[in-house]
Amino acid sequence: MPMHVAVFSTKSYDHEFLARCNAGAHVLEFREERLSEATASLARGADAICAFVNDDLGRGVIEVLHDAGVRLVALRSAGFNNVDLEAAAAAGIAVARVPAYSPHAVAEHTMALVLTLNRKTHRAYNRLREGNFALDGLLGFDLRGKTVGVVGTGLIGTALVRILRGFGCEVVATDPVRSPECLALGVEYLPLRELLSRSHIVSLHCPLTPETHHLIDDAAIASMRHGAMLVNTSRGGVIDTRAVIRGLKGGRLGSLGLDVYEEEEQLFFEDRSTRYIPDDVFARLLTFPNVLVTGHQGFFTEEALTAIAETTIANVTAFEQTGSPLHPVPSSAGRAR
Repeated sequence: MPMHVAVFSTKSYDHEFLARCNAGAHVLEFREERLSEATASLARGADAICAFVNDDLGRGVIEVLHDAGVRLVALRSAGFNNVDLEAAAAAGIAVARVPAYSPHAVAEHTMALVLTLNRKTHRAYNRLREGNFALDGLLGFDLRGKTVGVVGTGLIGTALVRILRGFGCEVVATDPVRSPECLALGVEYLPLRELLSRSHIVSLHCPLTPETHHLIDDAAIASMRHGAMLVNTSRGGVIDTRAVIRGLKGGRLGSLGLDVYEEEEQLFFEDRSTRYIPDDVFARLLTFPNVLVTGHQGFFTEEALTAIAETTIANVTAFEQTGSPLHPVPSSAGRAR
C-alpha cells in the first residue's frame, strides 16, 4: 500500500516539485496550512506528514500526530531545530530530513548579500529609478585581500569558502570539525572571538542548537572589528536580533545581511504587503539603510528544490519498505531552544 502523506505549509512550488518527483508512488495530500497544535489534527488518516522549517513540531503537536496515526515526520529541510525529538521518539514517530540539497544555492545567495551590501546595488537601483545618478553614499571596498570569517564549514560553509577564495579573500573559520578541503584551500581555523576580531566580513553557517543559540550576542559584537559586515543565512536564532540592532546603532556593525530571522515564523513565506508588520523588532531592522533582508530564499533554486523533493520522497519510500527513512534524525541529536 502506498504511504498517505499530509504535506503542510504547501506553496505552489512545493506542489510542483514534490508531485513531479513522487510520480504517483505515494498519496500526497497538499495543505496550505502551517503545522501547529491547531492544525495537526488535519493529518488524521495519514501515515506520514511532510513539514517545512517554520512548522511547529513541539511536544503538543507530536502528541496530536501520534493520536492521528502518523508514523513518520519527513522534513523537507536540513535543520530540525523545530522538532521535539525526544517527544517523537517516545511517541514512536520516526523523523527524517534532507541532509544536503544544494549547498551552492545557499553559498551563492550569501555571496549575493555580501556583494549587494558592499556595493550598495539595492540602493543604487532605487536611486537610479528616481533619476538620481549621484554616487554619494554608494562607496564600497575591494573584496580582494579582505579577511572573511566563516562560522561553520559544513557543505555550505565550504562552498562559500571556494567562492571567497576565487575573489581573493583571506578566509578564517571556526568549527569543532575542521574541513580537509578548507584546510587545503588555506583556511586558518581560529576560536570564535579571534575570528570576530580579525574579520572584515563574518558569515554564519552553523546549525541552531542550544550551544549556538544567540551565538552572536552583545559580547560577540563587541569583539568584532569596527564597521564589520555580518551575514546570516543559517538559522535566525543564531543571532540575538536586539543585540545586533544595538551594534548597528552604535556603529560597531557596518552592515547586516539576513536571509533568516529568529521570529520569522509569523512573517516569512507569506504575502504581507497589504498588512502591517506586527513585529516591532523586525520593523526596526528595516529602518537601517545598511541592512538587507531576504525572506529565507537562500535555498530557492530549481536544483535545490529538485534535490529536496527527491530526498523527501526517498525518505518516505524507504520508510514504507523498511520501516526506517533513508536519512533519519536520531533522538540523541537534541533540540534547539
